[in-house]
Amino acid sequence: MTVPSKLIAVEEFFGLPTRSRALLSPDGTKVAFLAPWRGRLNVFIRDLDSDWTTPDDVPGVRRITSDTRRNVDTFFWTADGRYLLFQQDTDGDENWHLHRVDPARPGDPAVDLTPFAGVRLLGAQLPSDRPGTAFVQLNKRRPDLIDLYELDLATGRLTLTAENPGDVLSWLRTPDRLLIFTMEEGGEHVLSESLDGDRRTIARFSGTDVLLALAPVAPTPDGNGLWIGSSRGSDRTRLVRLDLDTGEQLGVDSHPVFDLDTPRPEADPRFPSSLILHPGTGELLGARYLGDRQEIHALDPHFAAVLPRLAELSDGDLAHVSCDATAQRWIVDFTHDRDPGVTWFYDHATGRARRLFRPFPHLDPARLAPVTPITVTARDGLDLPCHLTLPVGVEPRELPTVLLVHGGPWYRDSWCYDPEVQLLANRGYAVLQVNFRGSTGYGKAHTQAAIGQFAGRMHDDLIDAVDWAVEQGYTDPGRVAIYGCSYGGYAALVGAAFTPDRFAAAVSYTGMSDLADLVRSVVPFARRSVENSYLRYIGDPDDPRQEADMLARSPISRVDDITAPMLLIQGANDVRVARRHSDRVVDALRARGAEVEYLCNETEGHWFINPDSNIELYRTLERFLARHLGGWSSTTS
Repeated sequence: MTVPSKLIAVEEFFGLPTRSRALLSPDGTKVAFLAPWRGRLNVFIRDLDSDWTTPDDVPGVRRITSDTRRNVDTFFWTADGRYLLFQQDTDGDENWHLHRVDPARPGDPAVDLTPFAGVRLLGAQLPSDRPGTAFVQLNKRRPDLIDLYELDLATGRLTLTAENPGDVLSWLRTPDRLLIFTMEEGGEHVLSESLDGDRRTIARFSGTDVLLALAPVAPTPDGNGLWIGSSRGSDRTRLVRLDLDTGEQLGVDSHPVFDLDTPRPEADPRFPSSLILHPGTGELLGARYLGDRQEIHALDPHFAAVLPRLAELSDGDLAHVSCDATAQRWIVDFTHDRDPGVTWFYDHATGRARRLFRPFPHLDPARLAPVTPITVTARDGLDLPCHLTLPVGVEPRELPTVLLVHGGPWYRDSWCYDPEVQLLANRGYAVLQVNFRGSTGYGKAHTQAAIGQFAGRMHDDLIDAVDWAVEQGYTDPGRVAIYGCSYGGYAALVGAAFTPDRFAAAVSYTGMSDLADLVRSVVPFARRSVENSYLRYIGDPDDPRQEADMLARSPISRVDDITAPMLLIQGANDVRVARRHSDRVVDALRARGAEVEYLCNETEGHWFINPDSNIELYRTLERFLARHLGGWSSTTS
């Protein structure tokens, strides 16, 4: 392969955006957004009607956070627009703290509202009926129990509202009720109402219907119901209203083929929530469904008029949306396979729209690669939704190929802009992404086909997809690498250890190598909630027979079978997959002189966040793949 005259630099894909994540203030006059400052993303505010072609260091633009250690990622306005709140952890330890900044006093430092070492914010609810208050869930009293606190946003005063007696997984407040989510032995989820120290059971949900937790969950504005995703009695997830008096589920909306887009958006802030809610009143405006492309159903007459006007702004899929208290002024962005996005302002009162910014204006969509949804049939007849991305300007025949495996495994790949995919395609690789059994979003049967199939049929699905790409002529069977993060890292280790003749190289990014260790190491407050996920799908290490099976499905038991060169990437502060999962594999490979490279970042956790960390990661990855698959590298002379 001839190296193109100009590759897109790693820094262009993984450096900081010029701006991103814009949120409109409740009064519709100001916009909060992320922008670089001293090498990290921080929160800025500027007037909506200002000249957005001017830089963010001009008068009138205010930077209101000053984090030089770690990017700010998640932030939001309070319901009255008085404050901006943001979450931050320390070097990827996921012990999130809630911070407050005052837009009217940009020179004041941010206030840590939950300044407790080793304590994690597990939820912050901002009730529209009490705009100066947040209800926060913290494991402050005991690391294994989540209590509910009332937080005065102005003073920072924290008051214990409800103490966890030992079985509560999470809490939810409505104006007149305190709701409790628990799980009984056997995995059945129970929703109850707290009544003066007693409980009234409202509804029960089978563990086969609820994998991790009810998602999405949003209280109705009248306080008498919840909007939830439900698959009771069906394979697909639909939107229902749960009556808090009777426990009955009343259908609100559904799609004949697609699932409500969940639980992925609730787990990953890069993706918008499956429910579109009015930020002030909590009214339900719309619901998202996802197949090859997204469909949004408008569930409010006003939003039904707004939605087609928003859709006219881009040929991508509508992503994050925010609006003012009147729902007349909107800020939106879009998902697209070859475009990192454009942020728009739309005024429904006038019908006018204008583009505010592109996060990565230097990236030309014409130079990026289309992402094509395809379906592959597994050896047992199961349909596997996949995505194939081919490099631009190269004949798509016998290409070096990267099998890119998503994490979770309770997650899904979709048609969207992914800088990782685009980097690999730009380096001359075909990129194959497989929604193997166990992936969410394709019905319960598709997900549950993975029970007991770690390193079994889940891996067969990946091999079957590679075989399809070879049969179609896209892939050179001698130049295939397997790569992924989290579960995808485990899949890469399985690929190298269980099918060593199939892969020319393997890359594990925070991948688990020992399934029994993984399950035993779940953080204390989450141990009661993994019965329907880890225990049902992987096994119970406290049962000797299951533990033996888990070890047999663990790459650490087959390290001696690895023959392909390996790259392992690890965040030292990972609390999901501890560093020892990678250390043990690297030590074993080095002990027998096998080819292995190890990148361990001391300032990151399960996913690398900071740009310098990601630039180092992907420079390392491109060099490794170029050596072993023959693709291009920006460091190639």
